[in-house]
Amino acid sequence: MLGRVCLLFILSASVLAYDPTEYLWPRPQQVECNQDVFYELDEETFDFAGFGPGGELGPLTLAFERYRKVIFDSPLIAKRNTDATKLADGELRVLSVEVTSSDETLGLETDESYILEINEYEIQLKSATVYGALRGIETFSQLIHQDEAGTFYVASCTISDKPRFQFRSILVDTARHFIPVNVLKQHMETMSYNKFNVFHWHIVDDQSFPYESYTFPNLSAQGAYDQDHIYSQTDVKDLIEYARLRGIRVVPEFDSPGHTKSWGNGQPELLTPCFVPNTTTPTGDHGPIDPTLEPTYTFLESFYKEISKVFPDQYLHLGGDEVSFNCWETNPAIKKWMVKHNITDYAKLEEYYEQRLIDIIDKLGKSYLVWQEIFDNGAKVRSDTVVSVWKGGSGMQAELARVTAAGYRVVLSACWYLNYISYGEDWVKYYQCDPHDFEGDETQKSLVMGGGAAVWGEFVDATNLIPTMWPRASIVGERLWSDQSVTDVHDAGIRLHNHRCRLIRRGIPAEPTEGPGFCSPEYDPVIL
Repeated sequence: MLGRVCLLFILSASVLAYDPTEYLWPRPQQVECNQDVFYELDEETFDFAGFGPGGELGPLTLAFERYRKVIFDSPLIAKRNTDATKLADGELRVLSVEVTSSDETLGLETDESYILEINEYEIQLKSATVYGALRGIETFSQLIHQDEAGTFYVASCTISDKPRFQFRSILVDTARHFIPVNVLKQHMETMSYNKFNVFHWHIVDDQSFPYESYTFPNLSAQGAYDQDHIYSQTDVKDLIEYARLRGIRVVPEFDSPGHTKSWGNGQPELLTPCFVPNTTTPTGDHGPIDPTLEPTYTFLESFYKEISKVFPDQYLHLGGDEVSFNCWETNPAIKKWMVKHNITDYAKLEEYYEQRLIDIIDKLGKSYLVWQEIFDNGAKVRSDTVVSVWKGGSGMQAELARVTAAGYRVVLSACWYLNYISYGEDWVKYYQCDPHDFEGDETQKSLVMGGGAAVWGEFVDATNLIPTMWPRASIVGERLWSDQSVTDVHDAGIRLHNHRCRLIRRGIPAEPTEGPGFCSPEYDPVIL
């Protein structure tokens, strides 16, 4: 039975008798804790200390400030045996963080490993990069408890940890419904609590174009819902830096040639005019971007030149999914162009567009992700292309096998569309999906970069993004971080409940993960 209070303790003669590992999420690769040895932390004297090979450890300095509040302002009230004579096994006053590399680059090769040692002499956290240190500090914060007398304790533990996959993302759609900056920041904060490292920003779509382009200001001026629902250049820079300080990359997606109706409001010449079939009579409707016009590619060159400067990540997501050919098929000018260029298949026309776009991105020195249709349609892509597999069902494993057999990197999201709501403990099915669950050799498996959860925005806005996402996305976080052998649903249910309660205490309105139960009277969502 998973419904329970946040704490399950067995009273004994020691000060706090419980298993600290029941509070770790995602589960570390290697963890050993002594359930009978705890050290006291004094809020007034406890401090963080960072050491590195010269230079400022900017993300760590700010992380120390954040986690002081997380640890001491949102404690976990623990139970202890009031008859115990031994209140602690000593006091520890410093978390010493040692980073060996000054490289603060975020990318597919970033080292996020760390070693955390808590013993009677010290709390020592060692990592290669500041981002590994951030993951270790989060783990440290999850080990701290507070008793009814107000005293903070941390268990004696040794943890050696690193992510199983390098790409652990969450897609947020800000086009169907605008999501304010403060809500996106709360979401990014929660991502850091779950060790995600990629914010996949599906920023524009058919419905609206909220990105404020300085090269083409009409895109948002005419394409956004209104001028109050726009991400300014200042907003975008603010979000990118906010994410970086939490070890999170921002990968923007500007999907094309489909999903672009809002683009046409500000740049009407981009879209394809639709016609009554087999006539020269326009319907007044417009379809995807017209791939036969040279001004289309002049626009794309200028637009992506801007995007490559605004978003510093090495990768852009180029989209390429769900392109309807209906409008192209009715357009006389497109049909004439296809005859002239000996193109008889509209899928090949899409391939022509994608190839031209990819060539533009190549010249900008950027790498890219694409939805699986680009690969399926045979576009020639670079060897470092990452293919996003999003189509679920029985074909998911076969697609993973085909993409990796062709030598391309892949990320999986097909089984983690969290906007699909179902009654009951739906997290279990997410927990049982694994990116390596397909027929392929070790070389193919090594090409799987990871995956990500997605929340599409048709019925999601600022009012329900966070509870819809969390803690269901936490499941994906553990699957992408922890060892492949971590599959025990019962164990995960206990830890997930405790983790959800921790998110509540940290101010995150995370929804319940199981049936009737509660966290604690002090932190029940009703009184937040």
